[in-house]
Amino acid sequence: MPVTVSRHLLTIVFLVLLLAVFCQQNPDIVQQTTYNMKQWLVLLTILTLMSNDNKARHGESNIEHLRNLPENTNFKEIPDSFWQKHLTPLQYQVCRKAGTERPFTGYYNTHYKDGIFYCSVCGQPLFSSKTKFNSGSGWPSFYEPISPDAVTLHEDHSYGMFRIEVRCSRCDSHLGHVFNDGPPPTGKRYCINSVCLFQKE
Repeated sequence: MPVTVSRHLLTIVFLVLLLAVFCQQNPDIVQQTTYNMKQWLVLLTILTLMSNDNKARHGESNIEHLRNLPENTNFKEIPDSFWQKHLTPLQYQVCRKAGTERPFTGYYNTHYKDGIFYCSVCGQPLFSSKTKFNSGSGWPSFYEPISPDAVTLHEDHSYGMFRIEVRCSRCDSHLGHVFNDGPPPTGKRYCINSVCLFQKE
């Protein structure tokens, strides 16, 4: 059977051979270039750590709008255009359009700081860190909400599946789903998108 080699593969092989010849004929230039590359890698690492630190402090959500809304705000009457303007794209897609963030990407998935987890849309207390556990699912998991009336449950038949959707009772934002495979004492696993949550500093 004849072997077909793509043009891209031939190009890569040619460039590798060309680079090998160049390195052999110009060792001084290669040494200096390698040193410069190390400097750039160090700088890139520092910038990445700074970016991750900023993400760790602010999460994936915007909660600045909560500072300007009165305490008696009826969040269920706020128009969708407001959320589009003030929430981050991921926050809007997940919380207001019942989307799902990619597993193992959310800040609060592996975050175990003591305290209360609030709704990133309306600021309502939702879960306590005392009920948080590592489910291995890739999303923050809790075995019960902070109070029975903090969330509401709804049947979800999307994607050809039957699940129980969890929403914030104050603003009706999508939070995630609840499953019957959690630990004692409830046996429940509230699988919540990280972007729907925040903790106060």
